Amino acid sequence: MTASILFGLLIALMLTGMPISIALGLTVLTFLFLFTQVPIESVALKLFTGIEKFEIMAIPFFILAGTFLSHGGVAKRMIRFATSLVGHFPGGLGMAGVVACALFAAVSGSSPATVVAIGSILLPAMLAQGFPKRFGAGVITTSGGLGILIPPSLVMVLYAVATNTSVGALFIAGVIPGLVLASMLGGTTWYRAWKNNYPRLPKASWLDRWRTFRESFWGLFLIIIVIGGIYAGIFTPTEAAAMSAVYAFYISVFVYKDLKLKEVGKVLLSSANLSAMILYIITNAVLFSFLLTSENIPQALAQWLLDMGLGPIAFLLMVNVMLLLAGNVMEPSSIVLIVAPILFPVAVKMGIDPIHFGIIVTVTCEVGLCHPPVGLNLYVASGITKMGISELTVAVWPWLLTMLVFLMVVTYWPPMSLWLPKTLGMIR
Repeated sequence: MTASILFGLLIALMLTGMPISIALGLTVLTFLFLFTQVPIESVALKLFTGIEKFEIMAIPFFILAGTFLSHGGVAKRMIRFATSLVGHFPGGLGMAGVVACALFAAVSGSSPATVVAIGSILLPAMLAQGFPKRFGAGVITTSGGLGILIPPSLVMVLYAVATNTSVGALFIAGVIPGLVLASMLGGTTWYRAWKNNYPRLPKASWLDRWRTFRESFWGLFLIIIVIGGIYAGIFTPTEAAAMSAVYAFYISVFVYKDLKLKEVGKVLLSSANLSAMILYIITNAVLFSFLLTSENIPQALAQWLLDMGLGPIAFLLMVNVMLLLAGNVMEPSSIVLIVAPILFPVAVKMGIDPIHFGIIVTVTCEVGLCHPPVGLNLYVASGITKMGISELTVAVWPWLLTMLVFLMVVTYWPPMSLWLPKTLGMIR
């Protein structure tokens, strides 16, 4: 009864078009005033202590790093390097788009930023070469989703904050799934280009490949700083985020010199706006999680599912469906912050590894970025391509189907996620 009132109120507020963050806060306050005896002072205390976590500081730093890299010429150098590697395959620029998105994802941590940075440069070039607009839009929209799977990932940080799991272990666990999904998206791109005889580029010489690698080296080195630094124990994920922001500023302004000092203020303001929005969602989601816990809703849900005899396989399928449906109306950060505290205790009781469950949640949210009606990547790509959402939905379908197949594999084959962190001794 309590859960139905709580979620009914939340859904009703969301259906009015109210932003999710405000809907969460109003749901909590309304429920506390009308249905509980919890002192209202505890709400103010929880607002303050809820975001008083060291891991949360990683979010604005990773956002700042991604914004510097988006404006600092890193994307175009990565595109040139990717083109030299795979441009001679069928659909050369499309293949280069998948590789470039994977590389940029490994330094930005954001899917929309990856779509904008790579798509705004690559899509006009693809159209000039004679590629259909739908093909280019499908490649960039879906490959941009790699931004939340290949570490560093803002969604993984949010999951770690919501469930008190290790950010570093999640980052390492995302490496192999990220590479596998990039390969599958590349395979889909190659097949469609080969089938339709799309253009390819002349094969680059090893000298050209070395030159483009050298030009993009400073951006690629950020991958080593973040992942290598965390694994080597040089710094925590939050410290790695701070290092990446400073490093991204340095290479954008002083190495590549594509970003002028007078433009830094605009980058800082843009990052602050996005960080404030996410932190506001986190604050209200923490309140919502506090209310769920005080009403014992996650524990009751876990016991109900166990009493039903629902095993891990059926539970994970239910999670996939639930998160995909949530992806129809919410973006990933909201999904993780609302759903993870509810489903995580159930997953743990069923013996599902917390890190593996985090990768499942991340991949499902990644698929949600690319399907209508509110897939965030669709809206970002729509702004770049000037295509409608319905047309983009048709364009992404072959790659979206590939992502759904991958979702099933990563859900029911835990070694894909857990082998690397276990091998490196980050989890048992």
